[in-house]
Amino acid sequence: MIDFEIVKVFKRSITIEVHCDTPYENKNLYDVFINGEKKASTNKNVISIFNLLPDSDYNIYITCENKNSDTKSFHTGYEFVLLNVKDFGALGDGSGLDSGYIQAAINACPKDGTVYIPKGKYLCTPVFLKSNIDIWIDKDAILIGEKDRKKYPILPGMIESSDEKKEYNIGSWEGNPLDCFAALITGISVENVHIYGEGILDGNASMLDWWKDAKKKNIAWRPNTVFLHNCKNIAMQGLCIMNSPSWTVHPYYSDNLLFLNNTIMNPDNSPNTDGLDPESCENVLILGADISVGDDCVAIKSGKYYMALKHYKPAKNIVIRNSIFRKGHGSVTIGSEVAAGVYDVSVEKCIFEGTDRGLRIKTRRGRGEKSVLDNICFENILMKDVCMPFTANMFYFCDPDGHSDYVQNQDKMEVNEKTPKIGKIAARDIRCENVKNIFACLYGLPEMPVEEIVLENITLNFDKNENIKPVVPIMMDNFPTMCKRGIFAKNIKKLILKNIEITGSKDSNPFMENIEDCECTGVSFN
Repeated sequence: MIDFEIVKVFKRSITIEVHCDTPYENKNLYDVFINGEKKASTNKNVISIFNLLPDSDYNIYITCENKNSDTKSFHTGYEFVLLNVKDFGALGDGSGLDSGYIQAAINACPKDGTVYIPKGKYLCTPVFLKSNIDIWIDKDAILIGEKDRKKYPILPGMIESSDEKKEYNIGSWEGNPLDCFAALITGISVENVHIYGEGILDGNASMLDWWKDAKKKNIAWRPNTVFLHNCKNIAMQGLCIMNSPSWTVHPYYSDNLLFLNNTIMNPDNSPNTDGLDPESCENVLILGADISVGDDCVAIKSGKYYMALKHYKPAKNIVIRNSIFRKGHGSVTIGSEVAAGVYDVSVEKCIFEGTDRGLRIKTRRGRGEKSVLDNICFENILMKDVCMPFTANMFYFCDPDGHSDYVQNQDKMEVNEKTPKIGKIAARDIRCENVKNIFACLYGLPEMPVEEIVLENITLNFDKNENIKPVVPIMMDNFPTMCKRGIFAKNIKKLILKNIEITGSKDSNPFMENIEDCECTGVSFN
């Protein structure tokens, strides 16, 4: 018997998740039938079906290896009106700017209406969302970012309000309230919006100089491709987002977010092009994602010290499941801009393939006492060709003062209002194939050791290639290069290593220093 859950029903689409023990995909195909008609054939565990009719009854079931699931019923959402952007003047021929016509359709769309973008190439400057509408980007429809940055609106970083005790933040750049260009799709204080379809959002960064001198401000800081600030009840479904100038999809101080079956692609050498970065967000579900980028695939953040002090909002309750992360610096990263803390993160049934690191935690002195990372759990993960499956680094050398003695000094320093904390981290039921450099590199602060790390039920084999170059596994000063090493752990209160089998390492004993309590059972080096 096979089974599935209906994740979410929209006006013209549905996403389901098949109950399957293998991460991300099954070895066999699922056939999806709606009202008796086959609508999809795929081995992915998360499936989205489009081109349904609004306000209609449907039945759905799946088959796999001559086994049928139960049939489930659903009713699509009500749609008041469908507005085609071509009726507003958009040409979709790629020759002239269409964003004004798309914006007109969005502004004119009433509650419960849908803005429809049909097949075509739409050259665009940023378009701004509005509450209580849907945006349908159909198959073979491409929104392409305009090349001239001078045509992009600027989002001011911080504006004083009439109340001297308050201020209004709009723009953001790497955890600070700074002027940035608006994104191709920008949502500011909107709610109840669904952006969906089989179309493409192309940031077009390679056609401009967005990736040149990436750390230098040019008029304003580089834009995202999707920016959601102070938004609620937002869903993105089925889209391909590519060639982003910087972080690709950036939800910021937003809650109740669904990301279903989205593909995010940036060149592996493109700078700071993280895939999906929920920053100071709560209740986020990332399901069925396929991400390959030039930086971290998913990076969970909560701002730098000023934002935590003045606009405190931690990242909480984030679930990532049945997704695949390819290339990039980290598959799922916590940090490093985490001054308001990160709580309750679950990563399950995912594939990490060809990334530098699998689980990547990075923070540093100066993030502050509110910077608490706690209850982070990884389960049922397959890692293939990942250089360093597990890293936790509390000496991360980011920011202008990243190489200062305050950040990099490995001696015990005073615990104060600038000292961050890592609580409980767990990784269970993990299979790592063809690891390059080190299984686990875990380095807490001497004055604030990591509270607890659990590594349990893990099998790992190192790449048999003898010509692999040693690398520095964590970004801190004065740390040695490593190749085919097992475990490096320092400054941890409690470390639990249970049922771990490591094959092909160059050492046979974990390196451990300043570990207050270590439980090590069933750990073998072959």
